[in-house]
Formats: sequence, structure tokens, C-alpha cells
Amino acid sequence: MRHRPTALLCCTVLLAAAGCTTVSASADRVPRSAGRTLDAAALRAAAVTAADLGDGWTVTVAAPERGSAAPPAARLLADVPACQPVLDALAPAGARSGPLAQTDLSASRAGRPRETVNAGLLAFGPGGAERVRSALDQLLSRCTVFRSTPPAGPARGVGVGGKGAAAKPVSVLHRLQRSDAAVPEGVDAMTAFTLTDESGGSARSRRAVVARVGTALALFSTLGTAGDPAPAPDERLVRAQAVRLRAAQH
Repeated sequence: MRHRPTALLCCTVLLAAAGCTTVSASADRVPRSAGRTLDAAALRAAAVTAADLGDGWTVTVAAPERGSAAPPAARLLADVPACQPVLDALAPAGARSGPLAQTDLSASRAGRPRETVNAGLLAFGPGGAERVRSALDQLLSRCTVFRSTPPAGPARGVGVGGKGAAAKPVSVLHRLQRSDAAVPEGVDAMTAFTLTDESGGSARSRRAVVARVGTALALFSTLGTAGDPAPAPDERLVRAQAVRLRAAQH
């Protein structure tokens, strides 16, 4: 992930709790030593586990990516190119570009399906993680409202000469809003936002937090609707993941 419109990050605000300080959506703690750059194996090994979170939790780590590109249908295209990183961040790991290594995971609690958190871990070289987070901060004020469409779908039906009619892309209206957040101990800097997607008379919300821990970023997001907004990712998950990333870098 580079400091340009290619791939950025997810969305949310965290609940203040013990060991946290309520701050603006973008906050930095006292600078720490950078830590070493993680390779794919080290990053995957640093993923949080159910044992780190306690009883009732299930954590599923995605299988390693075998390719560098996601299927075209998985990538929405922003009408404002500068806003593309917001959408790319919410795509699967294979649709992102830029990080030296990345892995995705999901964490859920028994009996609380709507609180399921999707997360992405991204490793960068020195300074890369903070450049990406800072770039996202700038987008929050520039991309408050924009639209996107998926790539044209495959041909439907076959006419004379073997040609068919392509599926018509459906435009989606996005509203992006900065959020306040609580920065857990162990996190160097954090940015939070809510992205609402409106399409065909229905709307869904996505809340996420982008946490920098040394040379890595951890992206946490949840899903909701207009009538039932996405909840904040569980703060203990963010803290536990930060601990593991910090340990992996030292």
C-alpha cells in the first residue's frame, strides 16, 4: 500500500475502556522504536487467536493468497479516483496492493453474530505504515460523498456473432464520516471512520478503525444497516492484536 490511490483501509470507532484514552479520530501516542519489518510468515503468526480473547471467541485466519489480484467483480470503482483507496481497503487481501505482506481474519463471539469483526493485518517497510494512515486521514475530509460502480458484468445471453449484453453496473452512493476513537495502550496511532453505502433504496454501514503498531497496520471493521448501525469492534480484540504485533516486531 503506497501513499497514492491504490489501497487504503477499513472503518470504525472504539469504545473507551480501561487502558484507553478517548481522542479524535486520528491520534498519535509518544513515538516508539519502529520495530522490524514482518514477512508473510511472521505476520500470519502474529494474528490474534481465540485463546488471546477468552471463552466464547472464534477466530478464523484466511488462507494465504495465491494470486495478486482479486476477481474484477470484487473491486468497486470510485467516480473520484482520489477516493479509490477507501474502497480498496474494504476489499479482500488479494485486491489490495502496496503492503509487503498481508493477511485477513475474522473474529466473532458466541451469540453475538452482528458484532463479528473482519480484520486485515498489513506489513510495511520503515515509515510505510504511517504514510498510509496519514494519507487516509486526508481522504476523510476530501471524500465525504462519492459514488462507485462495479466493473461491467459478464455478457448475458448470446446473440448473432456470439455477442451478448453486458450486465449494467449499479451505482452506489458512499458517505464517509470521521469518528472519534479510543486509542488502546500499545497502539501508536489510530484513525477511525464510518462509511455508509446506499444502493437501490437500501443502505449498509461499515465502521472501522485503522491502528498502527510499529511497522504494521491492523484494520478492523464491522457491518450494519441504516436502521441498525454497525457496532464498534470489540476493544479487547484491538488491544490483543496490538500486543501480538508489537511482540512480533521485537
